[in-house]
Order: sequence, then structure tokens, then C-alpha cells
Amino acid sequence: MKLEEGVPLARLTTLGTGGPARYFARPDSLGDLERALRFARERDLPVAVVGLGSNVLAADEGVDALVLKLGGELAAVELRGELLVAGGGATNAVCLHRARSAGLGGFEFASAIPGTIGGGVRMNAGAYGGDWSGIVERALVATADGVGWLAREELRLSYRSSAIGAGQVVARAEHRLRRKPVEEIKATIAALQAQRKGAQPTNKRTFGSVFKNPEHELGAGRMLEACGLKGYRIGGAQISPKHANFIENAGGARSADAVALMVEARRRAREQFGVELEHEVHLLGRLELTE
Repeated sequence: MKLEEGVPLARLTTLGTGGPARYFARPDSLGDLERALRFARERDLPVAVVGLGSNVLAADEGVDALVLKLGGELAAVELRGELLVAGGGATNAVCLHRARSAGLGGFEFASAIPGTIGGGVRMNAGAYGGDWSGIVERALVATADGVGWLAREELRLSYRSSAIGAGQVVARAEHRLRRKPVEEIKATIAALQAQRKGAQPTNKRTFGSVFKNPEHELGAGRMLEACGLKGYRIGGAQISPKHANFIENAGGARSADAVALMVEARRRAREQFGVELEHEVHLLGRLELTE
């Protein structure tokens, strides 16, 4: 496994922003992953996994951490009957293709989530009524001390949250799917993708949803739209004119621009609705949502 220094995160994130990672590696096996985690612990470095680079906002000045992108056997996908077994670096798109081809349903909701299995488990990712808590059986979690399986109950999956913490990486996960006609699966996927394309800025550079939906009659997007924020711009970043819970790179954006938009959005939601919005995106490096 090759360790690199100073790798620009802008080329690894879907928003296209972020400075260099102090260290970067692409572990291809459990052994590689354990060695990488031990390397980080010995140097007291935090660990971040980028996956496809969505749901991540990295500091412009760089990230003093070991950043990982899982590959090889850690991105492999196989089917064992109705069980979908996938590495943490496996993309949702590949997993969905394998499940659909085998006539296995239950994973269709992930067609609206441009990410990886590891990220899905860690944040209990979800869309259109489905999430990881409904399909995951257990996850193989790696730390600097070794690897071990966590059952669904031990993962403590809740809304955009899990028990996976600092220094822990989802190396593999098993998902329980169910038999379903292939044409029915295809129809569901087509409907979800059309819904997503109609509502979200899928042809723009974003990092995905900015804020979690609050306990309010309005979701985050509708709330920020009511605050008049659609199209609001700071520097090279703007709140999407199509969906107010997305931030677009409108050209030359910096992570600092996105953070400034998030601060302004939280301020307006607090003043107009008395709601404290909680960000869904993971912040890497020295990024703070302070007014």
C-alpha cells in the first residue's frame, strides 16, 4: 500500500473543493486497512474515508489527517443467495446493478444516493422511504486493533447516524434483500431516479444534502426556500435554485464559501422558524459553522 502526501482533496470530492490531505492511501485489503489505521494511531492522526467524495466538505487549507479510499477486495461485491455482501468501498450503483440482475429487491432506494456501502452504513443513508437500517444485517468494522463484526443492533442505526466512530472504518457489510421481479425493480429505480432528477440539481457539482431534516412540518429544503435562499450566492458557491438543501459549485467555489452559506442558512432558519438546523455533510479539517 502506497502512502502519499499532499494529495489535493478537491479532485476527490463531488463539490470539487478542499486542500491537500497530509496523508492519503488506497488500501485494497483488510491487512492494508489495519496497517493504515495503525499508522494513523501511531501519529495521533484522525482518519477520514472519502468514498465517492459526496457528503464531504474539506477545509481549503488542507486536512491534517490520513484520508482513505477503499479499493480491491474492500470494494468487491458478491451475492450469497439473498445476501448482498459488499466492501465498504463498493459503490451503491454497482451493488444495485448486481441486486437488480439477480432479481433481489430492497436496495432500490440507494439509486438516489451517489455514494458507497461504507458511507451508507456509517450515516444510515436513506432516500425516498428507505435506509440502511432496513437492509443491513451486520458490518465488519476495522480499527487499529483489528477487525470485528457488528450486528445491526450494535450498529445503533438511527436517522443519519450510527455507532461507527472515530478511528473505525466499515470494511464490509452484509445486506438482506428479497426476491422480486426484475421488471418491478427496474420500474421502481426508474421512478426514483426521475423523481430525484426532477427535484435535485443532479447535473451540478454538490456534496449532497446539506442539512438533516428537522422535527418540523417543513423539511430543510422547504424551510430554506421559505427563507428566500434559493440561488443565494457567496463567492463561487450558491444555494441551488432547484433545491435549497443543496449547495452548488457555481464556478471557482471554495469550501469556505460553502461554510458561509451554511452559516447564513442556519441563521435564517433560526430567526424565521426557531429551528437549529444540523448539518448532514461531514466536515474535514478546520471548518466551523460559527457566526
